[in-house]
Amino acid sequence: MPKTVHLADFIRTEMEPILQDWEEFAKTIFRTNRLGKADLRDHARDMLLEIADDLDACQSDSEKIANSRGCGPRQEEESWAEIHGSDRHSSGFSIMETISEFRALRASVVSRWTADYPTASKQQLDDLTRFHEAIDQSVAESLEQYATEKEMETRLFGAILFASPDPIYVLDLKGRIVYANKATADLFALDAKEIIGKTAFDLGFSFASDFQRNLEKVITDHSTHRGKIRYTFASSQGERFDYLFAPVLDEKNNTEAAVCIFRDVTEQAIAEEKVWHSAHHDLLTRLPNRRLFLDRLEQEIKHSKRTGQSLSVLFMDLDGFKSVNDTLGHEAGDLLLVQVAERLNHCVREEDTVARLGGDEFTVILTGAKNHQDVEHVAQNIIDSLAQPFKVAQQSVKVSASIGTTFFPKDASSPIALLEAADRAMYQAKQAGSNRMCFYGTTHQPSRPSA
Repeated sequence: MPKTVHLADFIRTEMEPILQDWEEFAKTIFRTNRLGKADLRDHARDMLLEIADDLDACQSDSEKIANSRGCGPRQEEESWAEIHGSDRHSSGFSIMETISEFRALRASVVSRWTADYPTASKQQLDDLTRFHEAIDQSVAESLEQYATEKEMETRLFGAILFASPDPIYVLDLKGRIVYANKATADLFALDAKEIIGKTAFDLGFSFASDFQRNLEKVITDHSTHRGKIRYTFASSQGERFDYLFAPVLDEKNNTEAAVCIFRDVTEQAIAEEKVWHSAHHDLLTRLPNRRLFLDRLEQEIKHSKRTGQSLSVLFMDLDGFKSVNDTLGHEAGDLLLVQVAERLNHCVREEDTVARLGGDEFTVILTGAKNHQDVEHVAQNIIDSLAQPFKVAQQSVKVSASIGTTFFPKDASSPIALLEAADRAMYQAKQAGSNRMCFYGTTHQPSRPSA
């Protein structure tokens, strides 16, 4: 009578063909492209060897009953199945993909076993029963570990979201909020239940249109989007925010939702603006300094080239300022410069630029002046305004202004060249007796002195 071959021995002997069957199946599992061939074979081999060892072990009647009910004894050490469940969770496998691996191994072993032994002995049938029970036990242990880690991940993720100081919420494909953390509810000054199911339009946010447009782009392109908004929410928390849209992709790489993360950057933005303002403005008069003046002049030149609109630069120097500084002191001189800046701003339109280049030198960018007469009218208003007495250090003091004027593009085509030409015209006005205005490079007579 031929010797009965046990299933455990068959598994060990036929390991390579079984693993080859397994590899063919593994190619159909989406997530397996994240694992190397060796990792896949090692997992399958370890599980089969552990099952083979279990088949070789003696089994009492009570253990048979327990195994038949799927309640086999648990090992003190972590089993291969538990390691498998943990690994598959961390590798991003779905539950169905995780179960599919056991199903494939079961099918491979059973098909090869029944093909070689179509007429099985009672012992072989018992082995097959125990094999199915071992597979079922492994499935249970693997899924239990998978679920434990999934629940832990969910709890940790929930704790992180709850504790996060940044508002974080999830939107469905129609822009409706399906999840919002506590920071979001606090920012919106609403209960979570009042937020869920609402869109930015429903919540009355002025930035809703931009938000929806950016959300649609994230959904369509599967891309992230970073943006900025200025808005004061009902909670009055901040007014400057950075935000990030990120797609949530399913297993087929389709967008199924989007995450939005807000960050209050109000203090940072204000601090940066203060630094920028200090770098681009005169600390005494609060007027634009030379750097900002030249930047704006460059922008106005570009605008003039596009539109054909005229552009003029006025360069002025105060007559008699040094005398005030020498007789009344620098503090009085500073007070005088502040008052001069205020008067200059009142002499031009809001869209024009008044700047202090340094000392007692000021400049003005006039846009849209149609002819020399328009510019001369503004210059004469400045001369007349500055000729009026100033109250400084309890004393009435008088200064005047000499002004040089240039036009773009007739006199120069670059910011520096325009400024230098206006400077030369200003000196021409001083040489003509001060307290007047001269056009650059023309025979036009200087404007009349202020009375």
